[in-house]
Amino acid sequence: MINSKCKICRRAGTKLFLKGERCFSQKCAMVKRPYPPGKKGKRRPIPLSEYGKQLREKQKLKKWYNLRERQFQKYVREVLSSHKKTEKDPAELLIKILESRLDNVVFLLGFASSRSQARQLISHGHFLVNGKSVNIPSYQVKKGEIIALKPQSLKKNIFKDITTKLKKQKIPSWLEFNLQKLEAKVVGEPSLKEAAPPVEISVIFEYYSR
Repeated sequence: MINSKCKICRRAGTKLFLKGERCFSQKCAMVKRPYPPGKKGKRRPIPLSEYGKQLREKQKLKKWYNLRERQFQKYVREVLSSHKKTEKDPAELLIKILESRLDNVVFLLGFASSRSQARQLISHGHFLVNGKSVNIPSYQVKKGEIIALKPQSLKKNIFKDITTKLKKQKIPSWLEFNLQKLEAKVVGEPSLKEAAPPVEISVIFEYYSR
């Protein structure tokens, strides 16, 4: 599993942080072998066609947020549809949707080491939204809502020393975190500038507009 996820990053040519803490260590495949799988490091890469570039960027963003094709495509179609009715930047609209997913928020807060782990923790019912249990990773958090770890979940081994880990976490400006209560309040909206995924988002819309 580690090798397959590492190959995704090597193929994309950038770290997508799919393996949590491993991605920040010297064990990271992008540190040890920063070239596409199956190719030697000194070999010159083959230039991508326009379609190839669109496909690569689409794959990168999809994997960055740990989404399946069907769900990712749904988000893009939704943005393309709403863009016709508004002058807002479609890239901003897409990032707002992706960043507002509950699994992404749990990851950003530091409760999980990766978005895939955050998705699993939510599915197992470890988190509350406004005091109610939510086990849907795709749930869209809204301004004013409070996301919290269930008190009883603190007994689980996976959350051992969680307070110490969370002290080191850098929280985005649109979330306000209370370390004592282990809860966060949504105080703003995500932005493309702050999220800064390593992707050229505009070409993704071109891919789905073909």
